[in-house]
Amino acid sequence: MNHLSAWLVHIYTASGAVVAFLGVVAVLSSNYRAAFLWMLVAMAVDATDGLCARALRVKERLPHIDGARIDDTVDYLTFVFLPMLLLYHAGALPAGWGIAIVSIVLLASMYGFVASDAKTDDHFFTGFPSYWNIVAFYLYAGSLSPAVNAAILVVLSMLVFWRVGYVYPSRTETLRTLTIVLGIAWALTLLAMILMLPDVPLWLLGASLFYPVYYVALSAALNARRRPALARP
Repeated sequence: MNHLSAWLVHIYTASGAVVAFLGVVAVLSSNYRAAFLWMLVAMAVDATDGLCARALRVKERLPHIDGARIDDTVDYLTFVFLPMLLLYHAGALPAGWGIAIVSIVLLASMYGFVASDAKTDDHFFTGFPSYWNIVAFYLYAGSLSPAVNAAILVVLSMLVFWRVGYVYPSRTETLRTLTIVLGIAWALTLLAMILMLPDVPLWLLGASLFYPVYYVALSAALNARRRPALARP
């Protein structure tokens, strides 16, 4: 039974690959609302699979299976590849430059995933943590110009290489409960906005930024606090 529960957790994590496939099918059918819903499902799986794995001690029971590698593979598909495909397919990137912009994001994020310091021992992400699914939603729902979208994507791609710490919502200890509660409220707001696509009220879109702003502010504050400690030999 212990091994079965561990296998079920790995299957749960790996199911994100199926979610990514369904998201691609939705994009190719121009059903962008469905594609964003699949991305939200992927976020829910990603937010909970680690908790399940730790609670059931999956690493101890199936030491020959690397759950972190499964997680990274699925995250790249759902958080990077799928949202970039959506922006490209939806015509949200400059004509003639879409492939180049997407390539910058894909390559920068690949580095972000494989870097040895991508996740730190004190539970932070290092460099912009490839939340491209969230970025894609705000760019698409905000109906920004392709040029502005491209500029934002390039700047965020550069931030992947700026090795500062970003909060790991489910594991960074400082204000973890508040971060999770606000994250759940934001996820429900995000669900409501996805269901409203393509006509999301601008006031709601703006108000929903409360969590990204909180996340960036908390990450900046905690990173500043960490720097002296990291600088010590």
